[in-house]
Amino acid sequence: MNILTLVWRRASDAVRDLAPIIAVIAFFQIVVLQQPFPNLADVLVGLICVIAGLTLFIQGLESGLFPLGEAIAQAFARKGSTTALLVFAFCLGFGTTVAEPALIAIAGKAAEVAAEAGVIAPEAAAQEAYAFNLRMVVALSVGVAIVLGVLRIVMGWPIHRFIIGGYVIVTALTAFAPDEIIGVAYDAGGVATSTITVPLVTALGVGLANAIRGRNPMTDGFGLIAFAVLNPMIFVLTFGLVA
Repeated sequence: MNILTLVWRRASDAVRDLAPIIAVIAFFQIVVLQQPFPNLADVLVGLICVIAGLTLFIQGLESGLFPLGEAIAQAFARKGSTTALLVFAFCLGFGTTVAEPALIAIAGKAAEVAAEAGVIAPEAAAQEAYAFNLRMVVALSVGVAIVLGVLRIVMGWPIHRFIIGGYVIVTALTAFAPDEIIGVAYDAGGVATSTITVPLVTALGVGLANAIRGRNPMTDGFGLIAFAVLNPMIFVLTFGLVA
């Protein structure tokens, strides 16, 4: 397919995907608030940047990250070393989560709010330490979650037992955790599974299910993200109890 045709198709898809939110914002700004857009030129430039970024991001996923993740998973499956596969799964989960921009943002904001509330010292060093520790806890939890998810695919265990058991643990920890950490813990699962983690982890699961005889990519390949959403809540609630 011609590269220009491909880029045009991706850009058209990006415009279509963004159209609903653009329509909502325009409706409330013009009809409900009845005010002109502030800095309309900057808004339009920003919108163009968003469309271009989304176009390149989706193309990058399909051209690079998804094939790479599936190829690595299949290579580990052919190698036949479960230990090496689990070590890779942990490193992948930990490394991608540490780099998540959303996690970096929420960890910094959580540190600021904790300092304002008197939970930690207001000094910059204390806030940086709090944000860093929170990021490491979430990254560690996602690493463990991906290990559990990969082990589930390898062994053929049903996913619902893990998810139900995990949320029972979350509910129990919520009853004892400090109030100021509960909201952060519940948000941690969402921000840990964002633009970097989701594509690679999904590709790992699907590629692994494709490579193991007797596994169905649809029923066994998906579900790793559910582990990556659940485990940070458990770890951050525990972090709040300990710290």
